[in-house]
Amino acid sequence: MNKYIYILILIIFGFNSYSSADSYKDIKKIEMEVLRNGEIIGYSNYFFDQSDNGVTIKNYTKFKVELFGISVFSISSETTETYVNDELIYFKSNTFQNDKEKYVNLNYDQSLKKLIVDGSSYKGEASTDCIVGNWWNHKILKANCQISPLSGSIKDQIVTFLGKENISLYGKNYLVHHYKLKSKDENMPDNKKLDFDIWLNSENNLILKVAYSKMGDWEYRLKNFE
Repeated sequence: MNKYIYILILIIFGFNSYSSADSYKDIKKIEMEVLRNGEIIGYSNYFFDQSDNGVTIKNYTKFKVELFGISVFSISSETTETYVNDELIYFKSNTFQNDKEKYVNLNYDQSLKKLIVDGSSYKGEASTDCIVGNWWNHKILKANCQISPLSGSIKDQIVTFLGKENISLYGKNYLVHHYKLKSKDENMPDNKKLDFDIWLNSENNLILKVAYSKMGDWEYRLKNFE
């Protein structure tokens, strides 16, 4: 089971320094439900604190997978990211995977024009073209690499537009854009590969749903936003 834990955590947070904070100036909150095999098991909620020249976004993610009434996998995470003039300058996360702590501390270095990452699995520089993982930012669909919000590791990705579709969520119908996001490296071990289906509402640039299969069928669904 341990070989699947890493990919599950990557999936939890979804994907950002490709900044798009300006696209969310009127957003105060995004609430997503986490489902496994059709059952709601937790949440991932984002809160936006807007200022004149920037925004700070906090995320709280929590869920638990149980087998025969026993917890076999759980996540409790808090992240904070800050943008100034639509540029990512700061990201911090603390995550408990079961009882094991993971972390990322990221800052923008003005002189190097690079992101400096201090993570539990990677320490070094990253391009500002990379995305720090979360599901609020539609720019995950335009970036070619991502920084893990759990550990700071960096992976290349490929995003393909599959077409327009009609979907229904919480009693509402939407015409959405459907994308496939996958790892660029096809030789990567299966348990580390990225493989997501993402449905975007192009009218407001909000991700409505994310789906994938790893130890069950998972979904993140946009339940509410303000």
